Amino acid sequence: MIIYHGSTVVVEKPKIFQSERFLDFGSGFYTTTNEEQATRWAFRVAARRKTETQYISVYEFDYECAKKELKIIHFDQPDEVWLNFICACRSGKPTGEEYDLVFGPVADDNVYATVQLFELGVLDKEETVKRLKVEKLYNQVLFHTEKALNLCTFKKFIVLEGEKDG
Repeated sequence: MIIYHGSTVVVEKPKIFQSERFLDFGSGFYTTTNEEQATRWAFRVAARRKTETQYISVYEFDYECAKKELKIIHFDQPDEVWLNFICACRSGKPTGEEYDLVFGPVADDNVYATVQLFELGVLDKEETVKRLKVEKLYNQVLFHTEKALNLCTFKKFIVLEGEKDG
């Protein structure tokens, strides 16, 4: 499986990071199987850091081996279980730490607005999940442990204006 990481730097050797913010799937190293999503993320990070450089690091990930060797939670769609999981992670509860790898939909800004309405009690779970299913959702793959990262091999990086081998 090819996966991508968008950033303002090339990441040849991914590391598990503890974020200052509470994220969808907890702390770790975030990637996606969607190059467009990685590109969008690279531009967001560059805008936040006020820099002009954006890169996509490209990796080969042995997902078949991971399924045999790692503890994985895989969300195919934004359902009630996914909603509970990201709400717990975004509120600082250590749900994601139980897994080596978490795979599932991204709660981007549009999606998270719906999730916030749920958290505030404006929407119930059924209505929240119904609304989420009509959103165009990209995926994210969180590497939560070094054991998981060991199955991830850097292949190359892409400068968003062109491509260069790593």
